[in-house]
Amino acid sequence: MPVTISKHSCVGHLSRTSLALVLALAGACDAGGSGASGGDDASGTSSTSEDGGAETTGSEGAETTDADGSSTGGDDEDGDGLDLPATPYDYANPDLPAHFRTPPVRDLDNTPQDNPITDHGATLGRVLFYDTALSRNETVACGTCHQQAAGFSDTTQFSEGFEGGLTGRNSMGLSESRWYATGRFFWDERAATLEEQVLGPIQNEVEMGLTLTELVERVSTRPYYRELFIAAFGDDEVTTERIARALAQFVRAMASYRSRFDEGLAAAGSIRGEFANFTAEENLGKDLFLQPRTACVACHLGGPPPPPGQDFANQAIFLPLEPLNNGLDAGPLADDNGVGDVTGDPADDGRFKSSSLRNIAVTGPYMHDGRFATLAEVIDHYDSGIKPHPNLDPRLRGPNQQPRRMNLTPAEKGALVAFLGTLTDEAMLGDPKFGDPFVR
Repeated sequence: MPVTISKHSCVGHLSRTSLALVLALAGACDAGGSGASGGDDASGTSSTSEDGGAETTGSEGAETTDADGSSTGGDDEDGDGLDLPATPYDYANPDLPAHFRTPPVRDLDNTPQDNPITDHGATLGRVLFYDTALSRNETVACGTCHQQAAGFSDTTQFSEGFEGGLTGRNSMGLSESRWYATGRFFWDERAATLEEQVLGPIQNEVEMGLTLTELVERVSTRPYYRELFIAAFGDDEVTTERIARALAQFVRAMASYRSRFDEGLAAAGSIRGEFANFTAEENLGKDLFLQPRTACVACHLGGPPPPPGQDFANQAIFLPLEPLNNGLDAGPLADDNGVGDVTGDPADDGRFKSSSLRNIAVTGPYMHDGRFATLAEVIDHYDSGIKPHPNLDPRLRGPNQQPRRMNLTPAEKGALVAFLGTLTDEAMLGDPKFGDPFVR
């Protein structure tokens, strides 16, 4: 049952709308989020739930309940609205397939014990993620640069901030953020946790331009947040910590597991098997991805290599376990050396965190600086374009310690691109629980 409440985009013009109908049982939530699930069913926890709430009658600016049980917002002069289901979406316990529930994959989960994913917490995070009130002139939100249809990335090389300025790096896709074991974020890993990372763009002078004090004031003056905070945390106090926790819950909930690859793996039982739902070209690309000749799997299916005759321990998370130098440049640069600029250690120059390969076909342009427009260009780089940087990852070196050359044929390059396309999760890219809740 959808509920629509009004959302006004300026502080001086506030709606008297309440979410009481939506979250009537907020008192059932523990203030610290304990008792709610922190992930898949392997964690042994479960999410809190609520009933549909009681009927309300409307005065000016309040919500009213129609005969069919749906709720609609009252007067909404600026045309904005917030549309949330009466019972929150299931963020805490997605129906993850078996290859996501193995011990090696669970060990990659960076969810902290004090901030498990809850349905109400992620719902609050979803609203915060898409709320333009979190930028100085109320023109951009987190979701502006991390678009659902683009795998929560941006389709431009650099993203446009609240005043039109451009970011210094490409917008990173967010799928599978939960399964990065170190928990560090940004391309240069300067944020120690996802909870720290989500506040960075809000404070950035180019991206969103608010101080944390201003952020709390903005959120506190929006009436639609009161019941959301009560449901998520037990009372309506707005703090930067709570904002960060809710945003981090929403981002960690962005699990991509419903692609054609996942369907094929479930049927075949092993990534090495022939996938009946793949074309011949896609199966060839998968085989090439797994071969030592390309070494793709060595980086992108994080974990130790399998013993002879055994399968990969991780067949789910297409994400390197640490930042690496992939030979984009031959040496240190004047403007951006990734982790090296954060640590000051020359051995870290040119090392960058990677995005997941899930939904990679829709997250272009690619690399931290968006230098490659297409996946074909990315494949060309790994085939013959790797530069001999002093910190080049050993997995990208040949026996002579020089950059590896794959010597792929045009057909093989096309097959790799085709395989990467099977990692696109159309269900996730269109799932309303990850979409913009504001009706603009």
